[in-house]
Amino acid sequence: MPALITHIKNRETIVTQDKTKPSWTLDQFDVEEQEGKSRFHDFELPLNVMRAIHDLGYEYASPIQAETLPYSLAGVDVVGKAQTGTGKTAAFLLTLIADFLDNPIKDQFDSEPRSIILAPTRELAMQIADDAKLLCKYNKLKVVTIVGGMDFEKQKKALEHGTIDILVATPGRLIDFIKRKSVFLDQVETLVIDEADRMLDMGFIPDIKQIVRATPKKEDRQTLLFSATFTDAVINLAGDWTTDAQMIEIVSDTQTAANVDQKIYMIESDKKYDLLLSILKGDDVERAIVFANRRDLVRKLLEKLKKDGMDCEMLSGEVPQAKRVKTLERFKAGKLKLIVATDVAGRGIHIDGISHVVNFTLPEEAEDYVHRIGRTGRAGKKGTSISFACEDDSFLLPEIETYIGRKLKAEHPPE
Repeated sequence: MPALITHIKNRETIVTQDKTKPSWTLDQFDVEEQEGKSRFHDFELPLNVMRAIHDLGYEYASPIQAETLPYSLAGVDVVGKAQTGTGKTAAFLLTLIADFLDNPIKDQFDSEPRSIILAPTRELAMQIADDAKLLCKYNKLKVVTIVGGMDFEKQKKALEHGTIDILVATPGRLIDFIKRKSVFLDQVETLVIDEADRMLDMGFIPDIKQIVRATPKKEDRQTLLFSATFTDAVINLAGDWTTDAQMIEIVSDTQTAANVDQKIYMIESDKKYDLLLSILKGDDVERAIVFANRRDLVRKLLEKLKKDGMDCEMLSGEVPQAKRVKTLERFKAGKLKLIVATDVAGRGIHIDGISHVVNFTLPEEAEDYVHRIGRTGRAGKKGTSISFACEDDSFLLPEIETYIGRKLKAEHPPE
């Protein structure tokens, strides 16, 4: 971007723009100090990053950001526990971007990224990359994404031609490129591992161990690891991969979003679909996700909903990746009102403005309940989750209640 030339010296940023565009200063981003809240101004971030934050409409840091940034910006390793939708993505992205802008390197070579962000699913990796590009809107840092199910040669070209500041990847595809010598990790300054507990569940740990071995020793890099849960396995991995890490735990009274109104409807199995259709046609439903436990059920629900005039698409492992990307883009842009999804696909949906989540079937794992309803009630907005409990799965409720630490009142659906 020739119109924007950024010089960084002692954290003082001077922005020079051509005469055709108005200059931007921090005076245009006025945020009042509030007790108990941290402003992004408080972290001395580069000016072009502050401008991108201003464009996104953010003023105050979320709890995970406020707790993490003082340490991560100082170069300290961090192990953080936070649910999805709490802002942890921005916490590690702001760390990378600020560090790279404040510490440019002269001899940066192709195929040698300065940082790696590992994510368990394609959708999550692509969402992280999209967020990174928004925060890099006014600087020249390069973000590259490599995930399975996408054009291999196009990704190979992006890796081999041009310098890379932030590489976002799923483990399997990154291993492929390491073996082909299309990417080298010996110059990695910061390693980010997102949703470590999900990586464990999906069997990615052997791949991640191989990736970590290809990076500099843990004493010679910064490592940021985030997980929704702190199991013994996650803590052990964090010990292996970090040095003197700052442990940060964002504790919620219920482990579920305070902005989500959680409803449980007791209903017979053969009446669930009619209730679902009635809910989705409600005037208060802006955008919604319907979760089901199996791919075949997701497919059947999609067919019935389309037949009944609903504009919807599905996200599951059987949907081609290119179509999944287009579906998410339409959904994010507000051009699609409804998605029917399985848990694995749904974990990659990090989009603000989802008003409703409906659990057509209760999840078999209590943790998945938290992740499902976390799709709504994001960015300070209110959301509604509605779960159907019938004779087939109501026995799962006690485990969910134990996990979230609160009683869920089951009621009959309104007429």
